[in-house]
Amino acid sequence: MKALILVVLGASNTLAFSPFNWWWLPFISFSLWFYLQSRSEDKHFALAWCFGFGYFGAGISWVHVSIAEHGGLPLIASVGMMMLLCGYLAIFPAITLWLSNKFMKRAAWPLALPFLWLVLEWCRAHFLTGFPWLSIGYSQLYSPLQGWLPVIGEIGVSALFIMIAVSIGQNLRVQKIGKSWQFSGLRSLFILAIAMISGAVLNQNEWATPRGQSTEVTMVQGNIAQTMRWIPEQDRPTMNKYRELTQAHWSSDIVIWPEAAIPKLEVATKGFLRELDEQANGTNTALITGIVDYNYETGKIYNSLLALGNDLRNENTIPYRYGHNNRFSKHHLLPIGEFVPFESILREIAPIFDLPMSSFTRGDFVQRNLAANGTNLAPAICFEIAFPKQISANLTEQTDAIITVSNDAWFGNSHGPHQHLEIAQMRAKEFGLPVLRTTNNGLTAFIDHKGKITQQAEQFAATTITETISLVSGKTPYRMFGNIPTYFVFGLLFVSGLFLQRKKPNE
Repeated sequence: MKALILVVLGASNTLAFSPFNWWWLPFISFSLWFYLQSRSEDKHFALAWCFGFGYFGAGISWVHVSIAEHGGLPLIASVGMMMLLCGYLAIFPAITLWLSNKFMKRAAWPLALPFLWLVLEWCRAHFLTGFPWLSIGYSQLYSPLQGWLPVIGEIGVSALFIMIAVSIGQNLRVQKIGKSWQFSGLRSLFILAIAMISGAVLNQNEWATPRGQSTEVTMVQGNIAQTMRWIPEQDRPTMNKYRELTQAHWSSDIVIWPEAAIPKLEVATKGFLRELDEQANGTNTALITGIVDYNYETGKIYNSLLALGNDLRNENTIPYRYGHNNRFSKHHLLPIGEFVPFESILREIAPIFDLPMSSFTRGDFVQRNLAANGTNLAPAICFEIAFPKQISANLTEQTDAIITVSNDAWFGNSHGPHQHLEIAQMRAKEFGLPVLRTTNNGLTAFIDHKGKITQQAEQFAATTITETISLVSGKTPYRMFGNIPTYFVFGLLFVSGLFLQRKKPNE
């Protein structure tokens, strides 16, 4: 019975993330989870795994849309794959609680457990290429804790949240004595209040401010069905569609097309790219498009972003030529979708392991910003936006904004694209920079340097949105110092918890 309760508690947290944004809910569900864990004498790993299985099972259920609709597997097999994925992800919180119970007295949990949580979340974000999706800090984008995001980032807010939830779960008690109800452990609510109030105060601070410069950007959403994207007969209609949608916007400073908007290899599209480059140069515009680059000499294939037209403001640049360096190649590749581990074995098993364009090569971890009509853009393709360390490494003193392109058509009308947009908002809030998010079928959006969506395109529509974005100056503490302060502070608390537990009996 307890296992079922924990699965339900874990699953309920889906409502804390976009598009629902019930940010208060995890304070209840996580506190109850830690309460049940602290009152259990055994099976700590199994109980925590149940919570994690519900958490990821509901939270990333949108992954099943792509497996079921595009993977070529029977329903029982696609459901089985999802259960394996969620079961694997649930191992990380399970290890955290197992270690906490094995080596720490429960009185030390509020101080020590958050650091263990950080370590295991780091493992989840890196092991087997990493999948940091659904980190609990994202749920606090609309809570008073959001004020901490420019200071300690999403990872720091995650640790702060865990500290609060553990404190409440460990200490808060409600019991009936006679005819009256009595509360104990109210000091844990004091920690919550302090964190919330300080977050609200920090949120009033202007870490980055407009510097009096702006640039007009148009983002193009083609709404190409996923089933049509790699059919050769659809290549030219797709390219023409993007060109037609752009026709009325050559007056913008920058035009952005989404990930792999051009469905043909770059080497086979040089004529089309030269035409776009000439038109962009002729109108003092820069055009950025996603494209697949296959190098016949090296045999390597890259998921790339390519900048055409003006590099500098209102200055024609050298005409497009294949291999020019104003480009970005995706570094963090998606398993199965962009590369297949053990491919000699797996590609023979099922169509999902043999999808078109699933043999990409990684680009460098650090690459130059895209130069677009005098604006410097730090790129991220698809789920790279979920890796703040990579984003940070590619920010320079000259970076004006972050650009992220994606194709979320794989996930249909699910909550996956909404969570993806939420992650982009988090990066804007953390780094104090505007984020330009362009997708194939939504959710395309302008995000300001405070993480607020200022304009969003209708989902599942072929459309464009245009906005004049204000460029900012100033840096957030998180942009300057990254995760070092968070690991240092919570590392000290971890050591303090271990030291103090020697003096306190287990509860």
